[in-house]
Amino acid sequence: MKRVLLKLSGEALAGDKHQGFDEPTVTVVAKQVKKLVDSGVEVGIVIGGGNFWRGRSSETIDRTKADQIGMLATVMNCIYVSEIFRSVGMKTAVMTPFECGSMTKLFSKDRANKYFEHGMVCFFAGGTGHPYFSTDTATVLRAIEIEADVILLAKAIDGVYDSDPKTNPNAKRYDEVSIQEVLDKKLAVVDLTATIMCMENKMPMYVFGLNEEDSIVKAMSGEFNGTKVTV
Repeated sequence: MKRVLLKLSGEALAGDKHQGFDEPTVTVVAKQVKKLVDSGVEVGIVIGGGNFWRGRSSETIDRTKADQIGMLATVMNCIYVSEIFRSVGMKTAVMTPFECGSMTKLFSKDRANKYFEHGMVCFFAGGTGHPYFSTDTATVLRAIEIEADVILLAKAIDGVYDSDPKTNPNAKRYDEVSIQEVLDKKLAVVDLTATIMCMENKMPMYVFGLNEEDSIVKAMSGEFNGTKVTV
């Protein structure tokens, strides 16, 4: 695979603190991504904002405004994580679908391709730029736009289960499942909009636990331990 889109959970990057950042966790992620970049893989990254903001839990803030706060949370995450990436020897660029002054560049496919050609890791911050769309949808949208070979979903959970393993100790993990099954069984790998986009555009996903040792590197090799969502 030549180009991948890595989705990182904001909560997973917070480590045991569950909010903000856990720098050792982010550094481990950075060193794994560097192995991919050094091997010639082009990497785009989307990061959720859940370590800072869960707007849907608020009943007092207008949904549009809550989503805008969430978009800004992802910008903060991408700027921070991109700096950790730079500290371990990578070149990075942060792009957003709206102006953020000199902090980011406006997203375009041509600009992303130019950065990839120069060996840079591209961070896609700010979601889709519109309310009512999650970072799941932004992840799939950017993966389709940049023509990624696969989406790597690094989560706090180590794959796709037939029920919630947090509440059902007998939940079964799938080694492989089709996107149609995900839709039919409501397995909630990503939200409904993102699921349909994956199906329509034949975009596969690998779902795995971020906290497993070398999980990102293993997702690109035969040692993958998680769930492959096929198209």
